[in-house]
Order: sequence, then C-alpha cells, then structure tokens
Amino acid sequence: MHYDLIVIGSGPAGQKGAIAAAKLNKRVAIVERRGRAIGGVCLHTGTIPSKTMREAILHLTGYRQREVYGDQYRNKRHIRMEDLSRKLHQVTDRELEVIQDQLERNRIDIFTGHASFVGPHEIEVESSANYARLHGEKILLACGTRPSRPDHIPFDGEHIFDTDEFLHLEEIPRSMIVVGGGVIGIEYAIMFATLGVDVTVVDGRERLLDFCDREIVDTLLYHARALGMTFRLGEEVTQIEKLNENTVFVELKSGKRLIAATALFSAGRVGDSDRLNLAAAGLAPDGRGRIKCDENYQTEVPHIYGVGDIVGFPSLASTSMEQGRRAACHAFGQTYEAFRHMPYGLFTIPEISMVGKSEQELTADCVPYEVGLARFSEIARGQIIGDETGLLKLLFHRETLELLGVHCIGDSATEIVHIGQTVMGLGGTLEYFRDAVFNYPTMAECYKVAALDGLNKLAAERSPAAEDAGPPVMPPVDVPPTEAGLGLNV
Repeated sequence: MHYDLIVIGSGPAGQKGAIAAAKLNKRVAIVERRGRAIGGVCLHTGTIPSKTMREAILHLTGYRQREVYGDQYRNKRHIRMEDLSRKLHQVTDRELEVIQDQLERNRIDIFTGHASFVGPHEIEVESSANYARLHGEKILLACGTRPSRPDHIPFDGEHIFDTDEFLHLEEIPRSMIVVGGGVIGIEYAIMFATLGVDVTVVDGRERLLDFCDREIVDTLLYHARALGMTFRLGEEVTQIEKLNENTVFVELKSGKRLIAATALFSAGRVGDSDRLNLAAAGLAPDGRGRIKCDENYQTEVPHIYGVGDIVGFPSLASTSMEQGRRAACHAFGQTYEAFRHMPYGLFTIPEISMVGKSEQELTADCVPYEVGLARFSEIARGQIIGDETGLLKLLFHRETLELLGVHCIGDSATEIVHIGQTVMGLGGTLEYFRDAVFNYPTMAECYKVAALDGLNKLAAERSPAAEDAGPPVMPPVDVPPTEAGLGLNV
C-alpha cells in the first residue's frame, strides 16, 4: 500500500503531523503499536493521566482552600487510588473518542502493530492478528519515549516502580523515595506529598530544574518543604532493593541508606525506537534511542523526519504538536512560519510556567534588563483563591522596555503566561501592561502590577534627586508598594 506520508506513533506530534498532511490532500497512514493506545504516551501514561490525577488530588484534599479553612477542610478524608483514577478513565475515554474522530474525519488510515523498516521507504506492520507492508514517500517518526529501566533495579510494579507503573498502584503508600528530580519526578513527588505521603527526592545534580528561573525554583522548593518533602541533592544512587514485603531501601554512593515503603524511579526516559530497525532506513539513534534532526525536523535521510519526545528536549505535548505540523509542511513544500516564543509549563503544585529568556540567560548575554514583580498576595484574586506565595516576574529591556521573559509560579500559572507570550510575539513593551485595563479581580491583573513595579524601579533610578534623597520613604500601608508614586488612586 502506497502513502504520501506514513506516521509511526499517534501521540500529539504524530496526530498533528498526520492531520496537517491530510489537509494538504495527501494520503496518510498512522501506525500505532496498540489499538487502544491511539494518543500515545501523552494520553495513556503521561501528560493527560498525570494532570488529571493532579487535579483530582487538589480537589479531594481541598488544597486550594487550606489557607482559608485549614488542613481540616477536605472533600474526602481517606483518599484511595481508585478515587484518583475515577476521573482519569473518564477523561482518557473522552479524549480517545475526540482523537479517533479527528483522524477519521481527515481520512487517515490507522494500522495496529509493531512497525519496522525493511528499506528507506518500506515499513512492515506486524501484530498477532495482522500483517501489512507499507510504502511511504515521506515518513514521520513520532514514536515517543518510555521510562528508563536499568537492569540492576528490581522493578516489581508494586514497591519499586517507574512512572508508567505508578498509575496502576493499588493503594497510596505511606512513604516514597523518588529517584530523579526532573520534571516528571518532581510533579509526582509533590502530588504524593500533597496527599500526606512522606516523600524524599534524590538527584545527582546540585540544582533542580536548572532550565527554570532560579527564584521560581526556590519558591517551588519552599512549597515542597512546607509539605514535608526532603531533598537529597548531589547524591548518586548505587542500589535499590526490597528490604522486606513492606519496605525498600535506596543506597547512596555517600554511604547513606534511605528507607521507605516504595521507590519511584524517574531518572530519565529513552527513545522507543529499538524495534524500528532504523539501520534498514539508514539511520542510527544515539545512546538514549533518540533521533538527530535539523531545525526542520529532517533526519540525515531527507525523506524521514523525527518529531516529539524522540528528538529530545523540551519533550512537551504543546511543542510536539507544532513540531509535527512543521515537519509535515516542510516535507510537502509548504511555508510554515514557526512561532518563536514557545511556553513551558510544569504541572507541579504550584504550577510553573515561563516564556522567553531567564535572568541567567540575559546576564550571560550582557543584556541590560530590569525586573517587575507581582506577588499573588498583593492581588485580590490571589487572596480569593488562597494563593499567598505565588508570583509573576516580567523581564524587560531597560532602554527599549521590550518584554524579554515571563516567569510565573502559582495557581493558573500555565494559563496566565499566555498573556505575556502574546505581547512578546507581537513585539510589545512593558507600556502595554501599564496602559491596559484588566478585569478585576483576576490573576491577569498581575501583569499591570508587575509592569508598574518595573517602571517604578527605572523612574527611581533616573530621578535627579535619587542620589541625595537618602533611604526611600515607605508609602502608606494602604497603598500597594508597586503602585506607589504613580499618582494612582488605589
């Protein structure tokens, strides 16, 4: 069977790449290893399950209202894993229907089975019940990743498990050691800590989430420690074993031994490409099973493209979707102007989101910048939702006032970051936020407060009397510091 495009993998990257090609009137096929696994890791073991479970935890524990009602305010006193998975099945089933409908409406053929190359353009699809041989003028590799499972770790899916097996736990453990403090490990660690689980995170790095703004990460770790979490950073794990039926231990290179009821291994992921027989197509993955691609997601073999987690960082569903669309357009000669300002979202508790440059990057590039801050405790909406420690940080050029970066932590951070993303995409400056009117009370108001804070700093520095004025006089207590001195009737 001949196709203009064969897509291997049906996650976000594969779906959007296939649909983009179908919209160009190309004949498209998707190969998915498991029939009910349309949607890939994102839908079944990754993004959607973890975020749905997170929302269930926030609801059942009454987390968002603890500041108002205290720890006694809970929607359910004894939370079980089946309580968390109830909403998960509902969301997964509905999303599966939506994806299948989209693929059918775009007349995309779906083949179930293991795909493997038998030539640069030829792919075999084999399952226990079927066999097919497909020819593709263009091929899109979107096969994703799977958790790393070192041979020396005795995974049993119950006491020692990876991030896929986590979803199948029968009960919430009393304590847990999380090996690996990356995005996935931190997300799951804080979820369990919110449920009252005694959590310890072990990571070989001295700093976690080093691609994020340092102040934002420090705020996250403050929240995590307030939940009782312990961090063992700069530590190398040498052994993980079951001590008995109810206990596991983690041995560290420093000689420490950590003991808990369970251990979650979340130290990296590997490309799910080992069964593709890439050598037959003229490709060779790296040591972690990933595919090397150029800026158009084209591999060393011109008609083969790679998108999504299989190509590495940032490994986000949102960016993977755009990679799939861009690869499909490039494959068939269509102009595609990629958006420069991609947002990042971490669904920790609280959320973290960012777009643009960080302070560390601007400092390294010798860019003159200033910072405007809005703390959720200053915002009426922050008080209403019970978020006392969240913050929004705007980074802008000191001379042109161009918005260079937006960094946020707190409730709805992954939503409100898009306001800054839009202004950055249009080349806007801090003056937009100064002049704009936002609904009140909303979290969007943080942008105005942060902009006024940043502009106040510049005004104070440029004032002729600033050097002789002595220590700054604090404004009256009923006037927010970020709006003082601007003649505003607060």
